[in-house]
Amino acid sequence: MKKFGQKKFVIPAAACLAVILFLCYYYFFSPMLASGNVGIVYVDGDDNIDSVYVKLEAVSKHHALSGFKTLARHSSYGEHIRTGRYEISDGEGAFAVFRKLKNGLQSSVRLTVPSVRTADKLAGALSKKLMMDSVEIYNALTDSATCAKYGYKPETMLCMFIPNTYEVYWNTSVDNFLDKMSSESKKFWNFERTQKAKAMGFSKEEVMTLASIVDEETANDAEKPMVAGMYYNRLKRGMPLQADPTVKFALKDFGIRRIYHNMLLVDSPYNTYRNTGLPPGPIRIPSVAGIDAVLDHVRHGYLYMCAKEDFSGTHNFAETYAEHLENAARYSAALNDRGIK
Repeated sequence: MKKFGQKKFVIPAAACLAVILFLCYYYFFSPMLASGNVGIVYVDGDDNIDSVYVKLEAVSKHHALSGFKTLARHSSYGEHIRTGRYEISDGEGAFAVFRKLKNGLQSSVRLTVPSVRTADKLAGALSKKLMMDSVEIYNALTDSATCAKYGYKPETMLCMFIPNTYEVYWNTSVDNFLDKMSSESKKFWNFERTQKAKAMGFSKEEVMTLASIVDEETANDAEKPMVAGMYYNRLKRGMPLQADPTVKFALKDFGIRRIYHNMLLVDSPYNTYRNTGLPPGPIRIPSVAGIDAVLDHVRHGYLYMCAKEDFSGTHNFAETYAEHLENAARYSAALNDRGIK
């Protein structure tokens, strides 16, 4: 009778324990993600516990979100919300997700620095990828003291950015981001590249400024060393570069398809028709191909170039001005035939 009495209590107790274990698994450890392999939740500085719940609701199963809310209510998470980009992987339950958010265990972002023309465009592009205000970024990029901290001027600050892809945290501060870009720039400018620049008599900023012009002149990477060699020849002879892209930059009109004589008169240090030497800084963040094209420029005798009349994106090169005028006449005729103004 005693054993029978014990069994009467053991079986219900085991059943209750099984139910409790099932509920714990169901609410706290069963997969939280509603669909897909990965869900992304961005928690920013304006979020409170309720807005975090709303963001989780968009990617979570209802019962798992209830489990998350239970954990949050019995912790200090609501008073210590940590910003970041959090990935919810397939198979992770509410407990694992809660631990990530509570401890700030965020996932990094693969950020590609764009080859944009101006500081405001860079600021805008970064603010779309990171938890940064575009005005704050722009102010930092154009502030003389901030630029000087990294060894640049506002005109040359874009030289610090190499358009590669980097792992960064979504909620990184502007200061930390600039520190990282400075460190990556120093890695890029290794001994070999630095020595090549010195052999040309160029600083790193001068290399990147010329590279930005080369990039604007042609998208053909194979031709870039030829273009770089032509401009290098002009610089060494003290000739003005007479680069059309610098006129567009001076006018801040990048949609111009045809340069006319009156445009060449614009009073700007970036107008390489009116000024000899390089402009004060790059006219865009140059590509790695453009930078290396300058460092490995082709040594030739060309001093002039003109876009080919077949609109292939490549150029006819010339050693004499007479040859150049012939090339320019063919290109001008092709523009007229197409009605390009």
